[in-house]
Amino acid sequence: MSIKPLHLILASLILASVSLPLHAQGPAAMVEVATADLVPIAPQRWVPGSVVSRDDARLATSASGRLEFVAEVGTRLKAGELVARLEDRAARLHLEDARSEVARIKAQRDLAQRQCDRLQALADSNSIAANQLDEARAQLGQLAAQQRQAEVRVHTAEYELSQTRIEAPFPGVVTERLAQRGEYAATGSAIVHLVDVTNLEARVQAPLALAGMVRPGMPLAVRAGDRLLNEKVRSVVAVGDERSRQFELRIALPGSVLLVGNAVEVALPEREAEKTMAVPRDALVERADGSYVVRISGDGSSERVSVRVGASDGEFTAVEGAIKPGDQVVVRGAERLAAGQKVQIATGSVSGGGKPTASMR
Repeated sequence: MSIKPLHLILASLILASVSLPLHAQGPAAMVEVATADLVPIAPQRWVPGSVVSRDDARLATSASGRLEFVAEVGTRLKAGELVARLEDRAARLHLEDARSEVARIKAQRDLAQRQCDRLQALADSNSIAANQLDEARAQLGQLAAQQRQAEVRVHTAEYELSQTRIEAPFPGVVTERLAQRGEYAATGSAIVHLVDVTNLEARVQAPLALAGMVRPGMPLAVRAGDRLLNEKVRSVVAVGDERSRQFELRIALPGSVLLVGNAVEVALPEREAEKTMAVPRDALVERADGSYVVRISGDGSSERVSVRVGASDGEFTAVEGAIKPGDQVVVRGAERLAAGQKVQIATGSVSGGGKPTASMR
């Protein structure tokens, strides 16, 4: 068995060490990319707010009586479902009495109508005096008026009976019982606290100096913990408080997973937006020593570019650095890329203009 000379062994080791990184790189990393672009972004100020319900009410009764039923705390109700019920025996008796009165007067009116018809036939043959017919007609008119009054009393009694039932005016959750079963409830006393937990919005008190920069329908970034939403302004109360120098705005939160009472922050523009170099928010990689984005070069390799982060509109963030419009930046998978590593762009990656980039490198 022949032994290789020492210089051949050393040469083999050097070649192995040189070629090792090429083999260690393995397959190209799969990433998603977007396009950097000039985007109108304004400097923003984060102001605090709270999540509230657009429908939040203390339901009261317009009748009085002893409570027979009150929905439990936590009960979810649909609009029109029973929230509480009062004793209704007295109301039912009043309704029955009013209906009986209508029946009595109607019977008298029918009798007076027949009498008037007979007198009319006699008057046509000149068998009675004309004033007798006039008196019969007057009595018939009085009975008709009395019947209408009695029917109004029936409607009033029906309304009073309906008021012994307190129904949900909107879907919601019972958050508090303000009266208990068996207690006497006076007219106008609150019974339960009902909150719609699906129809939410953010209520924000903002500096009056920013009022001119906010308008209904404008999308704003809303931050709640680690969630960042982009929602539209529902309304602006363009009346400032002279003591706090603040105004109120409401931001709709359709389909939100937030809860009533959650604290939020809303980014309000401090001046008109100006076009600035920006990248999608997901393209930023933040580290203790600074922020960077990963740009894809023409040969399909990754390149880290240090940037200074500026204002954000929730979707795009302004950056300063060696980035120019049209650069492709990684929005998924940037953290695990090494400098110069080859990448493979996933089909369906979205560019800054919203078009999919289906190329593969």
